[in-house]
Amino acid sequence: MIPATRFCRTMRTMLLAGAASLVLGACASNRMPAPDYAGRPAAASQQTLADLTARYKSNPKDKTVIIHYAAALRAAGQSQQAVAALEVGVAAHPSDVDITVAYAKALTADGRFEQSLTLLDRVIRPDAPDWNALLVKGATLDQLGRNGEARQIYAQAQVAAPQEASIAANLGLSYAMTNDLGAAEQHLRRAVQMRGATSQIRQNLALIVGLQGRFEECRALYAAELPPEQVNSNMNYVRALLTQQNRWVVVAQG
Repeated sequence: MIPATRFCRTMRTMLLAGAASLVLGACASNRMPAPDYAGRPAAASQQTLADLTARYKSNPKDKTVIIHYAAALRAAGQSQQAVAALEVGVAAHPSDVDITVAYAKALTADGRFEQSLTLLDRVIRPDAPDWNALLVKGATLDQLGRNGEARQIYAQAQVAAPQEASIAANLGLSYAMTNDLGAAEQHLRRAVQMRGATSQIRQNLALIVGLQGRFEECRALYAAELPPEQVNSNMNYVRALLTQQNRWVVVAQG
């Protein structure tokens, strides 16, 4: 049996996977999410992290490198190191919204929820809220068990960016955390059809399908994204989750 704490950690990782922050141009209209490093095959993730580590060491104050490096660290489960890298980034770019949001995201991944919310509330403008900052705030509220508030935040984010897959995906995961798997699947199916849908989002859909006992469909969804050995591992994980007693109560309290 897989410990419930592992499931809770998985849900937290899934909520944060889509919330990326990166400016690739000088104007706000050029904003694009950073690559999603979560859910990749293990060998690819290790190589990506090695490459980004080398780039970071050669230029630890480059904004784009910092954000990518921190994202790769979080995907590897190294949340404290991601926080440390982004603290360097905040010191180098104290007024930069993207760095601040990425820092808040790393704090959330490290379980420092209230500190993350404080930072986010400083950078979310009431007149023109940043959808990515709202997405991270929603994920943070979900992890505090404040799911209703989180969904209100996701609704605001959808107004700002109605075609962003990560927002619909996080809304689905929010419903999963309160055991409304039907609503979770509905939002995730919408997400996988949208702009920016990632492999991680499609794997999230597979998990929700599997948790409803539809194992063949779940396996097919995983098989489209992962090598066979990881598919088998994920299927074992899904089945183990279904054997847990009161798993959703634990998740809601986590």
